[in-house]
Amino acid sequence: MNAEMLKGHLDNILLAALRSGPAHGYGLIEVLRQRSGGHFDLPEGTVYPALHRLELAGLIESNWEQSPGGRRRRVYMLTRKGSTSLDQRQSDWVRFSEAISHCLSEAKLCHS
Repeated sequence: MNAEMLKGHLDNILLAALRSGPAHGYGLIEVLRQRSGGHFDLPEGTVYPALHRLELAGLIESNWEQSPGGRRRRVYMLTRKGSTSLDQRQSDWVRFSEAISHCLSEAKLCHS
């Protein structure tokens, strides 16, 4: 899958992954890989800056936790503001994807 297609949607899929519950960065990478059937195999250098951006926006928050192996790791969770934002983003996505589908469909014309 073309990486360009993911631009603008990374924040949405990270927020959606966190709706399931708190997760550390590598765990989120794995969730996105699994949910996408392997299409989204994202590098840490893509995911961590997005998580930082979402945290600065108040859509997620993080805490340091001790992993079972004794290492500290940052765990991210959705905030109330993030949940509200995700609801709106999902609604916007449904309208957007329906409009794109209509435009790409051979049987339908795209009306503006």
